[in-house]
Amino acid sequence: MNKEEFVYYLKTLGVTCTKAQLEKLEIYKDFLIKYNTHTNLTAIKEENAIYLKHFYDSLTIAENIKEQNKVLDIGTGAGFPGMVLAIFCENTKFVLLDSNNKKIAFLTELQKKLQLKNVFLIHARAEEYVKNHLEEFDIVTSRAVADLRILLELSLPALKVKGLFIPLKGNIEKELENTQETLDILNGKIIEKKEFVLPKENSFRTILLIEHTKSTDKFYPRSFDKILKKPLVKRK
Repeated sequence: MNKEEFVYYLKTLGVTCTKAQLEKLEIYKDFLIKYNTHTNLTAIKEENAIYLKHFYDSLTIAENIKEQNKVLDIGTGAGFPGMVLAIFCENTKFVLLDSNNKKIAFLTELQKKLQLKNVFLIHARAEEYVKNHLEEFDIVTSRAVADLRILLELSLPALKVKGLFIPLKGNIEKELENTQETLDILNGKIIEKKEFVLPKENSFRTILLIEHTKSTDKFYPRSFDKILKKPLVKRK
């Protein structure tokens, strides 16, 4: 996907792209490619693939981000989707969270280059950060990070009641088979499921909108080893 195609396909999402935003994305792309030569940030290194699989893919949830929202991006990596969304949603506060300090270091330099004032970078483990920021966010998102049940326990406690968890996934059918009890325990409800294919290459994507219906027990999230080893079941 070249830049012209990127702008065209964004319009199909209802997203307009200004010259200033395109310039920021070009800076982003060039810096990502350069930085990736000495620090492993992404396996996607070719310009057109970055526009499609990183930039366009991140913006598929742009319509769900509202002005004055506070958004948490868990496991942001090289800034996807959080940093890309921040370029397009200047009046929204984005907290980009990652446990990999090398990736936070990259994002720190990138933020300076892009001059984004609505981005806050946090180097921490997700479960530890969320424990100290319960019900603080309007939206939590995560892209290609972990199994859905793991993400639910990390994400739902961070949301305000009626807030949305919006994971970006590929084919999610197998993950969905075992999530209902997790949703019930954490007070989450899937209110929308969007399925589509990326333009040009036709790889499958799924976006879920999961509402935090009421406060989650402050017992959650548990330590990460427990999240991994002991899937949520009803406590008696």
